[in-house]
Amino acid sequence: MQVQMETTNPFSLAGKRALVTGGAMGIGMGIVRRFVDSGAKVLVADKVISPVEKYISNLPESNRHSVSVIDVDLLDVEVPDLMLSEMVKVFGGIDILVNNAGIYPTVPMLDMSPQLFDKVYHLNLRALAFTSKAAAKEMIKQKIHGKIVNIASIDSIHPSSVGLAAYDASKGGVLMFTKNFALEVAKSGITVNAIAPGGIATEGTGMSGSGTPASEEIRRMLEDFKKQIPMGRMGTPDDIAKVAVFLASSASDYMTGSLVVVDGGRLLM
Repeated sequence: MQVQMETTNPFSLAGKRALVTGGAMGIGMGIVRRFVDSGAKVLVADKVISPVEKYISNLPESNRHSVSVIDVDLLDVEVPDLMLSEMVKVFGGIDILVNNAGIYPTVPMLDMSPQLFDKVYHLNLRALAFTSKAAAKEMIKQKIHGKIVNIASIDSIHPSSVGLAAYDASKGGVLMFTKNFALEVAKSGITVNAIAPGGIATEGTGMSGSGTPASEEIRRMLEDFKKQIPMGRMGTPDDIAKVAVFLASSASDYMTGSLVVVDGGRLLM
């Protein structure tokens, strides 16, 4: 059977409607910028919305309608349905979901409280799973062959350091959820893939789990981590965003349940 090659740009997101969780800063904002540049309309969901509002105000006036923002706490079990309702209200539906929101407090398991462990699990895995469910149900309802992109981690497959047991467990869960949900919704034409970032320099890289400047120990850990990257540098949010565009576009139509590692070669060491 001969398959006709696309004549349009397979990486274009023109006319697509995307929801990006945790999109106000770091990797999330990098993805929002690339999506908008690629022609998508984007709803940014985050607890901190001022950076997004600033970004929107700096867009050309003709482009400002392409980005909307919703102030949410993904620990709230009702938020996934709320975000999808907002997508339908503002953009009429959803074509792309990027589950980016997550936290990575550095606390050894021997010092870990059940409350913090549950918070990491709930935000990094449970919210991702139920947002995926809500998005897929809307895609199926509207007969849309949608794209779900989950931000996993290289820690989904190999631990980076002591102190990330809760984070690693949650991100390992993200990888297996991606694979199983991909299997479940493939018959509906929905693809589910994940990106495994390595060390990415963001606003949160030098912060502790409580949002305060990181200790000297954490800064030293980050420097040691950088030395283990064969390419000799930390990644940037745009390094991840460009891969997200690929997975959200028709260029990845025959991929599902896959994990794309973007780590500067860190896992080669």
